[in-house]
Amino acid sequence: MSILRIICSPRGRASESYRLSQRIVERIAGAAPAIVDVDANTLPHVDPDYAAALSARQDPGGPALERGALRRSAEQIRLLREASHIVIATPMHNFTVPSSLKAWIDHVVRVRHTFSITPEGKVGSLPGRPVYVAIASGGDFSSSDPRRQQDFLTPYLRYVLGTIGLTDVTFFSVQGSVRSPVELEAARGRAEAAIAAHPFEARAIAA
Repeated sequence: MSILRIICSPRGRASESYRLSQRIVERIAGAAPAIVDVDANTLPHVDPDYAAALSARQDPGGPALERGALRRSAEQIRLLREASHIVIATPMHNFTVPSSLKAWIDHVVRVRHTFSITPEGKVGSLPGRPVYVAIASGGDFSSSDPRRQQDFLTPYLRYVLGTIGLTDVTFFSVQGSVRSPVELEAARGRAEAAIAAHPFEARAIAA
């Protein structure tokens, strides 16, 4: 068993999303698992060589593949292929994914490597395995309150991960994290109860 965790908050291991992701990791593995942490904040944005590779009819050869964003892309795709479980720890920024997570997505959603273009549309090539997303948001986005904020994060992640073959995606969230300490503890309790009730073992066997 190996877990790939993508850390997206600029606060890193001090963040609410990381804290929530730890609860998920503990439930997946029970004992000490092999965990590979990737700090998405350190990933560069894609560069000219990467853009040229995506627009070409086939991948370029030579030194371009060994430098810059193409090299980092290959590394991140390899880590995805090697992992049995994926955990994404992310805040919600301006109703959607933070720029760090978008940079990681741009590295791993790569034509001819994680998906192919067919007459029927894009087809993912990554083997299916569970993905768990730990979200921290300052406001509520899933309540029935008409004042709730919009959520463009969860539908986008479900769609873009599905594009590369990762269709088994589960979301857990601590919402209203900027409210009072009492409300934050209540939100944490709800998220941890959802994690405790989730059948991680059954999904691990199915994967």
